[in-house]
Amino acid sequence: MPFVLSKAIWLVAQPSSVMILMVIAGALMAGSARARWATRGRRLALAGGLLLTAAGLLPVGHWLTIPLEDRFSRPDIARLGRIHGIIVLGGAIETTVSKARGVVTLNEAGERMSEAAMLARRLAGTRLVFSGGSGAILFEGMTESELARRWFVEEGIAAERIVLEDLSRTTRENAEQTAALLARSTEGAGGRYLLVTSAYHMPRAIGTFRHAGLDVVAFPVDYRSRGIADLWRPFDKPSEGLRRVDIVVREWMGLLAYRLTGATDRLWPGP
Repeated sequence: MPFVLSKAIWLVAQPSSVMILMVIAGALMAGSARARWATRGRRLALAGGLLLTAAGLLPVGHWLTIPLEDRFSRPDIARLGRIHGIIVLGGAIETTVSKARGVVTLNEAGERMSEAAMLARRLAGTRLVFSGGSGAILFEGMTESELARRWFVEEGIAAERIVLEDLSRTTRENAEQTAALLARSTEGAGGRYLLVTSAYHMPRAIGTFRHAGLDVVAFPVDYRSRGIADLWRPFDKPSEGLRRVDIVVREWMGLLAYRLTGATDRLWPGP
């Protein structure tokens, strides 16, 4: 229930939804027979419209993304010493579409999968651990793990190297379930692991996995910005700007929530 409830709350509380609700509420209030309410309604609708325009076109999404993406740099694999395994987080596979079409369909975070396969080929003999169950609420799909196994095998990774964690639906569950799964394995959970996830998601992910007791090294992928060069680059499509704001605001709120609930030891995990 908490998982479903959090999804429902975020559907309404995400910035783009709040702005749209401001416009709708303001428009309804503007039609009031009371002059004071009508004035407040017009102001609320105007504020909502201006915020939608600003978030959609101005580089607000970049401002929120860059600190997250620049927190961890990609390591030089050759200088890390022995790597015990690679952990890649789910979120890159469209489970409902994959089930309907009969093929593994990746979304905009698909670089998590391609980079993990590249690392697995480069670090021959290491375990490739995929963590991700099913976050579907309205439509029944497949677990990401079963689709990930198919995808990695098709990419040339031996099936016996692949370890699947298929119960998690959140980053916290990714860390807890993966740590428990590795601890039960014959090789144990000891050693260093590369943690592969989207760059904007890495601070929260690395903090959570460290808290779960795993020695992880960040390997960020799926960059959404060019870094400091995007500070003043506007979005050319309002839908893209709004989507970016929704994604990264959720990440910043997740960092705060995970610290307050004890899922991480630091509010701003670093290298």
